[in-house]
Amino acid sequence: MLAVIDYGAGNLRSVLHALGHLGAENLRLVRTPHEMKGATKVILPGVGAFGAGMQQLHAQDLVGALRDAVHIGIPFLGICLGMQFLFEYSDEMGQHEGLGLLKGHVTRFTGIEPLKVPHMGWNQLVTTRPSPLLAGLPDDAYAYFVHSYYCVPSQPEDVLVTCDYGFPFTAGVQRDNIYGVQFHPEKSQRTGLQILKNFLEMPE
Repeated sequence: MLAVIDYGAGNLRSVLHALGHLGAENLRLVRTPHEMKGATKVILPGVGAFGAGMQQLHAQDLVGALRDAVHIGIPFLGICLGMQFLFEYSDEMGQHEGLGLLKGHVTRFTGIEPLKVPHMGWNQLVTTRPSPLLAGLPDDAYAYFVHSYYCVPSQPEDVLVTCDYGFPFTAGVQRDNIYGVQFHPEKSQRTGLQILKNFLEMPE
């Protein structure tokens, strides 16, 4: 069962549309820990503010269930804010604790003038190593971004994809069964659909 976490994320509908286009089967919108039971893959979408999103995950009692899913080896994909949640904390509007599944933090783009914040639009992806999440992508793949904050992993080996926006920043991560992408695969046309397809086809 593919669990798509529903905590009111603004991009949930477009993620579901992309998964439907790919023919995803046995998909469940998950709002409670009980609904997580039987999950063999998890997608955590998200847009908006880090603190408010984590507050909602706590309110729905999903934080422990998400950590448990990762710890037992279930493939887990965080999208945009969902990737940021993977880290220890964000300094967006004060310091807010994340899921702590990856070491590192989330911070705002600064000192990149004349580039604008938020970072919005198409940018080229630079992969750091092979990964089943990136299978079949061309070397010049582009993806669509909308974000003002970016992830700073403490462990360089967790970085899977970078992108240049005034400087190279982390645009994708992987550690064991944990995957995350800062860009929006559901808005990234062929590139994004290939990434979602790869995730759906991972062994359970």
